[in-house]
Amino acid sequence: MTRMASGDKFLWAGLALIFIVPPFIGQDYFIGIGLSFLMWLALTQSWSVLSNMTGYISLSHVVFYGIGSYIVVITWQQVPLWLAIAASGLASAIFAALVGLPVLRVRGPYFVILTFGLAELVKYILLALEAYLGISSRMLFATPDITDIYWMMFGLAVASTLLIELVHRSRFGHGLCSLRENEEAAETLGVPIARYKLMAYVLSAIIPGMVAGVMALRSTYFEASQAFDVMISINIIVMAIIGGDNARGPLIGVAFLVVLSELLWAEAPQFYMIILRVLMVLFVVKLPNGLLGMLESRKKRLGVRTA
Repeated sequence: MTRMASGDKFLWAGLALIFIVPPFIGQDYFIGIGLSFLMWLALTQSWSVLSNMTGYISLSHVVFYGIGSYIVVITWQQVPLWLAIAASGLASAIFAALVGLPVLRVRGPYFVILTFGLAELVKYILLALEAYLGISSRMLFATPDITDIYWMMFGLAVASTLLIELVHRSRFGHGLCSLRENEEAAETLGVPIARYKLMAYVLSAIIPGMVAGVMALRSTYFEASQAFDVMISINIIVMAIIGGDNARGPLIGVAFLVVLSELLWAEAPQFYMIILRVLMVLFVVKLPNGLLGMLESRKKRLGVRTA
């Protein structure tokens, strides 16, 4: 395993210091923006454990998110909060382990379609169950203060970043990257592809379940249709694609879309959705390595010219 570069250490340390500040400013608006950034960063970093490293573009993150929300909502004020949030991550991981082997047998666009179908299937099963029970929504009372929610999300964002850094620099991470390059060749060389893919799928499910549990406390109003909204997965994918393919990449994508969302979502949500889809197509076609990949390639070209 390689050590983290000193530049990366300074980057993450500086970013951590920046996001320690908002709770001390005391203004809910800035805390809310920081919370949104940390939430999407945690989700995008966890998504990268599977999808950026193996090339399996997954739309099933919203399933893990929705399951995590459900666990915290139905256990609210019944069990300690820390236990409910831990259980939300565990429940999402168990679900990923159960469906992972059959889901990960397909590749390419079939995998994308299958994970989308899985997300919709789980959502409509829960909607049908709630309709049968006569439950349309739930309210959560006496939830923690926004500052407490912020610190919980800060911890999850740090955990997800450490996770992707550790995986990226481990033998396991190199094995996942070999699957992205050529799965058949990796299997020939002895990489246990089925086990590695399942491990990555399960690891990527833990953080979104816990993030969803924390965000359920922020909204205080729960509906299954919102918790299982496929736009959660699409936003994650767009942020990861815009940023690029390593742990630093999502920082750029998340920052860009959080600012764009603050500028447009309240006043022109439809225009925001159009821009989101255009950006997704543009980056897939023109900049498949994201903004970070573009910057690194320019640095290399400048280095060659200087030499």
